[in-house]
Amino acid sequence: MMIRICLAGATGVVGRALVPAIRGSKGLRLVSAVSRSNGGRDLGLVLGIPGLSLTISPSVAEALETKADVLVDFTSPGAVRSHVLLAVRNGVNVVIGTSGLTDADHREVDREAKKHKVGVVAAGNFAVSAVLAEYFALTAAKYLHSWEIIEYALDTKPDAPSGTSRELVHALSGVRRPKVLIPVGKTYGDPRSRGSPLDGTQIHSVRLPGPMVGIEAIFGREGERLTIRHEAGRDAGPYVNGVLLAIRKAPTFVGLKQGLWKIMDV
Repeated sequence: MMIRICLAGATGVVGRALVPAIRGSKGLRLVSAVSRSNGGRDLGLVLGIPGLSLTISPSVAEALETKADVLVDFTSPGAVRSHVLLAVRNGVNVVIGTSGLTDADHREVDREAKKHKVGVVAAGNFAVSAVLAEYFALTAAKYLHSWEIIEYALDTKPDAPSGTSRELVHALSGVRRPKVLIPVGKTYGDPRSRGSPLDGTQIHSVRLPGPMVGIEAIFGREGERLTIRHEAGRDAGPYVNGVLLAIRKAPTFVGLKQGLWKIMDV
């Protein structure tokens, strides 16, 4: 079975890596591409890929006029929600690679996906090493009762916490809430220095220029401490295989699956 793909954010960092990967994958076909800044141009010419002839659409709405089975979204936090809901309501499965959706957004997407009988995969991070870090953190939370999260991203990232952090904290909340000896609200000084609470976990978001992005889940109990850290560079290569897996899995279930590990054998 051929899976027809609409790629939103086709000329972005991840999109540029996905286009040749999709073209080189058996059973996948890129039928439409979206780039607001390159609408009307030829995708092959924009990306420098010989033999690729596909006119770029300026909007997801226009791109979805070409029948697609899966929308892959790597656009912007401000646009992703409307893109996903538009696709789902048109019976199109979705792979969400854009961060910025809230827990309430995810609940709405899940409801709409079930209503329209399509599958949605939302992953804060598509790198296999990041999936393993999340899996190890969930295991640690069963035995270590206290933790906090520090996450690192480039200073160009507008949203905080990151999608990776939100996904991890959401998963951790399903295990238990961390034990906090002194409530953050009773901090002497400025409670904001203790980070931002999300589902009971304190998250510290660092935004600086540099070569690496990453996340640390720091666990502690009396006399010991465990740090689980994931790092990635600016290159989109580590994310490609995870996205291709999500594309193949999205049409096989109904509703929202949050986290790549939920469609992997871990």
